[in-house]
Amino acid sequence: MNIKEIIQKEMLSVSEAIRKSSNRISDNIENAVSLICDCQGKLVTTGMGKSGLIARKISATFASTGTTSIYLHPAEGIHGDLGMLAKEDVVLAFSHSGSTSELISIIPYIKFNKIPLIAITGNTESTLAKNSQVVIDASIDKDIEPFGLVPTASTTVQISIGDALAVAVLKRKDFQVNDFALFHPGGTIGKKLLLKISDLMHTDEKNPIVFNNANLQQAIKEMSDKGLGCTNVVNNDYVVVGIITDGDLRRFLSSGNTDLTSRVTKVMTPKPKRMKCNELAVEALNLMEKHNITMLPIVNEYDEAIGILHLHDLIKAGVV
Repeated sequence: MNIKEIIQKEMLSVSEAIRKSSNRISDNIENAVSLICDCQGKLVTTGMGKSGLIARKISATFASTGTTSIYLHPAEGIHGDLGMLAKEDVVLAFSHSGSTSELISIIPYIKFNKIPLIAITGNTESTLAKNSQVVIDASIDKDIEPFGLVPTASTTVQISIGDALAVAVLKRKDFQVNDFALFHPGGTIGKKLLLKISDLMHTDEKNPIVFNNANLQQAIKEMSDKGLGCTNVVNNDYVVVGIITDGDLRRFLSSGNTDLTSRVTKVMTPKPKRMKCNELAVEALNLMEKHNITMLPIVNEYDEAIGILHLHDLIKAGVV
């Protein structure tokens, strides 16, 4: 028994099932997308067993891409959970056979309330299909699944159709990546697209600043007191003229200079890269990576130093 060959054969069989299924997609898929996009209530997915697991996942995908969606367990539905359904909803049902008794038992309630029903099924002649406004063919070759019984290709085809529907709907709704971030504020994507520099920068008494007529000893004290390993250098109008980092100090001292009364202008990096506080934190990260720097002066519209941003702040916030 060659396990590698078994795995490869199964994966190829499933991918072939998806390919054949994609060829069976008909123009009625437009009606399914329109029903979901025009829905004034919520998208309710449903299904039993393995199809039910797929339905849960697809509901989560729709919910994360701007379509209000919940999952209804058919068996729980006939024992009271049908109260989840409203006349403004759309139901998306998953069933390979299209004849699962629990699923079929909730159809009368759906039809009585004139709720649109979309079926993703492997049997287009089934009871489910005959009672649906839109039927999406998710059938597969009979011999493709182990013993013809273990749902592998059939569930993969279902999930591929469900995901494709979700993508079509988000494109129809012009759902953008910034919209996606709003539904994922705790994730890396959300942090990259929602966090601004103002949320992370060191400002007020935590903002290290020395004037350009200060000496190196004063700069070292300011850097030590604020604990950021750097300091903004400003003129009398608080306009940024430079930055001093630990690296600047090391380079100055390693060249044989030990006079701590030297002016900071001899040590600083002049005209440093800088950003404004209302810009996205991820843009600051991009700038740091591009120029191989770890600290950024943050300025206002007058180029006055109002803060400083360290790479560690971005790492700690999960932007990196």
